[in-house]
Amino acid sequence: MPRPLEHIRVLDLTRVLAGPWATQNLADLGAEVIKIERPGSGDETRTWGPPWLKDGEGRETREAAYYLSVNRGKKSVTVDLSKLAGQQLIRDLAAGSDVLVENYKVGDLARHGLAYEDLRGANPRLVYCSITGFGQSGPYAQRPGYDFLFQGLGGLMSITGERDDRGGGPQKVGIAVSDVLGGMYASLAITAALAWRERSGVGQWIDLSLLDTIVAFTANQTLNYWCSGAVPRRHGNAHANLVPYQVFPSSDGDMVLAIGNDGQFAEFCRVAGQPELSQDPRFRTNPDRVRNRELLVPIVETIVRSRSSHEWISALAAAGVPCGPINDLQQVFEDPQVRHRGLRVEIPHSAGVPCPTVASPMRFSATPVEYNTPPPLLGQHTREVLAGVLGLGDTEMDALAADGVI
Repeated sequence: MPRPLEHIRVLDLTRVLAGPWATQNLADLGAEVIKIERPGSGDETRTWGPPWLKDGEGRETREAAYYLSVNRGKKSVTVDLSKLAGQQLIRDLAAGSDVLVENYKVGDLARHGLAYEDLRGANPRLVYCSITGFGQSGPYAQRPGYDFLFQGLGGLMSITGERDDRGGGPQKVGIAVSDVLGGMYASLAITAALAWRERSGVGQWIDLSLLDTIVAFTANQTLNYWCSGAVPRRHGNAHANLVPYQVFPSSDGDMVLAIGNDGQFAEFCRVAGQPELSQDPRFRTNPDRVRNRELLVPIVETIVRSRSSHEWISALAAAGVPCGPINDLQQVFEDPQVRHRGLRVEIPHSAGVPCPTVASPMRFSATPVEYNTPPPLLGQHTREVLAGVLGLGDTEMDALAADGVI
């Protein structure tokens, strides 16, 4: 089947999470993604185990689950960028590519003659995306950074976690959300730049900052602050602008009740056998409920404790009231909706066993995502790419290998 970006070649000079997440998205859309890795070691996440993929005999391979999670659909080419011949290989590959994505520290590639300004002359159509912690400019531009830092600096930890008056404190999100979101924004920016190139004929440089990303992610909470002047605080599992919209304990566990409008609140009250609650002037509208949160939430807690989570979810879902369980990841992939959507996919791997991967959420009616290429072994495609893209012969590649360039 055709795919949206099957005409696009991506030169991937990224590692760890944000960059590989972006380029995996592009690979899912059909782009040819050539992942450049350091000879002998490769992407750092190749060693971020255990856990490791197991072979057909149940023995651990050296393929880390972390690496496998963000590198499907790519070709691995090993090139030593510290060597002049390696830098020239990258220039030659960039000259024949549509996109280059990198997440080196600010200025690192410029020292190797591989910055956007160095490459655009030979390929003015090149879309060049730089992903860094703080961006290409500003007082922090030279600093290193990791997701944990950005969740704190960008304000996310100030609004995540249990309420301070209930023993709460700063809490990070359970995944590296700055990196994943940064990768998503990078994917969007790259496809937008490609769309612009179709009209203008020229590429451009994208400056993607993880700090910018996480600040943008605060979304409505930042607007709450700007419009009210009150600095948002942690609400635990509750919502700053909707009530009741949080975790509630049932008779046998915890469940999510996510009421988003007055009609849903009225339906909840009806199912609960207390329709008069929705007509109480303190709770009739969502602004009323937000203002009287401290009065309403204990009432709803008492109501929800009267039945099991399964009873509530069955009854409320039938009434159109958003609610659900709190699943661990085993339960997620046993859920009938998740199973129906096919969110676990297995790709044949050279280790002799299927490599599991989470399906892309992008669903197209005419150009579906395909899952044919597993995350590559280190350097698996070096000779294939250098011969096919650059036309190098075996003698040339043997010399490069002997010099440690590839």
